[in-house]
Amino acid sequence: MDPRRLVPRTDAVLADPRLREAAARLGRAIVKAAVTSAQQEAREGTIAPSSVADAAFAALPDNATGLRPVVNATGVLLHTNLGRAPLSDAARAAVTTASGCADVEYDLATGRRGPRGAGALAALSAACPAAEAVQVVNNNAAALVLAATALAAGREIVIGRGEMVEIGDGFRLPDLLTSTGARLREVGTTNRTVARDYADAIGPDTGFVLKVHPSNFRIEGFTAETSVNDLAGLGVPVVVDIGSGLLAPDPVLPDEPDAATALSAGAALVTASGDKLLGGPQAGLLLGRRDIVERLRRHPLYRALRVDKLTLAALEATLRGPRPPAVQMLHADVTDVRRRAETLAKDLAATGIDALAIDTAAAVGGGGAPGVELPSAAVSLPAAYESPLRERRVIGRLDSGRLLLDLRSTDPADDATLRTAVRAAREET
Repeated sequence: MDPRRLVPRTDAVLADPRLREAAARLGRAIVKAAVTSAQQEAREGTIAPSSVADAAFAALPDNATGLRPVVNATGVLLHTNLGRAPLSDAARAAVTTASGCADVEYDLATGRRGPRGAGALAALSAACPAAEAVQVVNNNAAALVLAATALAAGREIVIGRGEMVEIGDGFRLPDLLTSTGARLREVGTTNRTVARDYADAIGPDTGFVLKVHPSNFRIEGFTAETSVNDLAGLGVPVVVDIGSGLLAPDPVLPDEPDAATALSAGAALVTASGDKLLGGPQAGLLLGRRDIVERLRRHPLYRALRVDKLTLAALEATLRGPRPPAVQMLHADVTDVRRRAETLAKDLAATGIDALAIDTAAAVGGGGAPGVELPSAAVSLPAAYESPLRERRVIGRLDSGRLLLDLRSTDPADDATLRTAVRAAREET
């Protein structure tokens, strides 16, 4: 008899209690796809027909999303390709709370419509008292688009040539701004732009002056830039894109701009990201003068850019709760990181794995603090471990022919996961 005739029917496999429960949890389509794949393996002789249900069950994902959790051992704290800032436990719990019906725009006291995201906005205001008003949109690019549309559509935005940045994946700031109908008035040169350059360009058609922190590159040597304080005295609103989302100065990153300092220096509006150094969900933060923030909130485009209840919940918990992982990583004691690397390397070496603890340098990433090196420590492994570890969702970085698992960008709770993954990967090297 042709063994392919022994492959069980789809409905028979789906009747397996394990797969029936999984269908209720994941959805029938995902489970059926796993069954179909297992049946094909049986037809090809890769597995026995009697093992189809077992193989289908083993292939099922943990949940109904294609996204898979990974351990970020790259040494880049805010890795854009890996989702930037990991949420705190408090933020994750808040997302769960908000995932059902919630009073996102409802006043429980009166039974009427209430202000949207009042808790998150109050938390943001408390975290940045220098701002008269605050608002949130879905990312920092959206914050800039909203500002340009509401304040400068059909008018000019004055910007220094050295701040005409590309923000990643080919998206360039000039293209983003001019898509709103605003015109750019470029001033100065790539390396030097002084206050007079801005003053000479300002006229009746000026919507605002834009100062952008070049957060993913540095210009060194014969340079000059104009401070927010000097720009604020030119008689037009100054919008400052600080990028990485520091709300107040941080001694670890003394050269990174922050919202409080920019506002105190006279900025009318500051924009920033929520998923970088703030350590929260993807969001665009708008902080500044009450009249300007309200003007942006009342603009029709705001409706298209506003955030959902899950983002509001995560942002509020990030601001009110304990220090999020990104902030903990930034301020980690290198002595503790080195001790973890030494312990992990020693445990792995004891099983015959070529593992060494070495000192290294981590980076902020996510377009923040370019050129800043954070002292760190890593477990160094042969480069051959890179692929099998990646298959086990552990992402390191290759350097000088070795794979480094940098522990500053990982949670200490992941050390056991790293140990298990490396030992399992040894069988494939």
